[in-house]
Amino acid sequence: MQLELDSLTAVKGGPPGAIVVLDRQGRRTVYHSGLAVIDPRRPSANDHMRIASVAKAFSGAVALRLVDRGTLRLDDTIAYRLPHLPAAWGAVTLRELLQHTSGLPDYSGSDAFIKLLQADPRRYFAPHSLLTFVADRPLLFAPGTRYQYSNSDNVAVALMAEAATGRRYEDLLKSLVTGRLGLRRTSLPSGYALPKPFLHGYAVPPTGAPEDVSTEVGASGAWASGGIVSTPNDLDTFIKAYAGPELLSRSIRKEQQKVVAGSSEPPGPGTNAAGLAIFRYTTRCGVVYGHTGNTLGYTQLALATADGSRSLTFSVNETLTPKTNPQLFDKMRGIQEDFVCALLRR
Repeated sequence: MQLELDSLTAVKGGPPGAIVVLDRQGRRTVYHSGLAVIDPRRPSANDHMRIASVAKAFSGAVALRLVDRGTLRLDDTIAYRLPHLPAAWGAVTLRELLQHTSGLPDYSGSDAFIKLLQADPRRYFAPHSLLTFVADRPLLFAPGTRYQYSNSDNVAVALMAEAATGRRYEDLLKSLVTGRLGLRRTSLPSGYALPKPFLHGYAVPPTGAPEDVSTEVGASGAWASGGIVSTPNDLDTFIKAYAGPELLSRSIRKEQQKVVAGSSEPPGPGTNAAGLAIFRYTTRCGVVYGHTGNTLGYTQLALATADGSRSLTFSVNETLTPKTNPQLFDKMRGIQEDFVCALLRR
């Protein structure tokens, strides 16, 4: 496995560093390759990093824990919980938001949002302002009729959680998830800085030196959809609990794991299917549940078995997508599946 990871960081244009945590029934093995920052220090499982869209699993955990408590219902609608949002969105349910079958237009792809971000990548966005960038747009399709990944979905999920409780999403995240699991190195910042030490993120051009982009963009523009900062160790603890039985009741987990055809962004290993703020990855060696993500300088994968006994986090400090570098992305995805096989091996 180490040689495979080394082959990823050694390839031209590949990430400067990568770190994988395999957890088999509480016994963690850490593989690391390359550099956490372009100096002699190697990546550590306690390095902070941007987890990108894996943050959607955290907002899912908050919402589903509130459903478990009876504070929210999966059939609660935007019209009921968020009546200030466009009436055209009113029929969308919490379930559809969590499963990306809502039809909400993606605020992060709007011209106005992109223009502001390009003018000042560290700009602060108030969480309640994010959906206003697409408030004049209708739904892309009738709710529940198809799958389409949208960053707007998890922003609306967090707003529903706030509306149902009268508490800030950041406070709910701490009380219901990070505090409950003892994730002391996991936070949801609003600025661009990262706690030290951190796994530096890079833009890697075809020629020339990699550019450190770790703190180029603020987290507020992603908020509940992608703004969380964590570490490989904390992320491993979280995904074991969320994909496994520790955080949610059996009945809610049954709803969480009902899937429709749909891929995480970027695609995870094997065949992807979408549950409620979690994805099922059917690999050649077995089934696991988790989430992926990428943002400027980082690409992430976190997954676990349904019983929570085995888990894996796979982090690289470069943005890898099927569009920007399909060959390198396919290589990484193949290595991820090999690590899943190692994780599931008896």
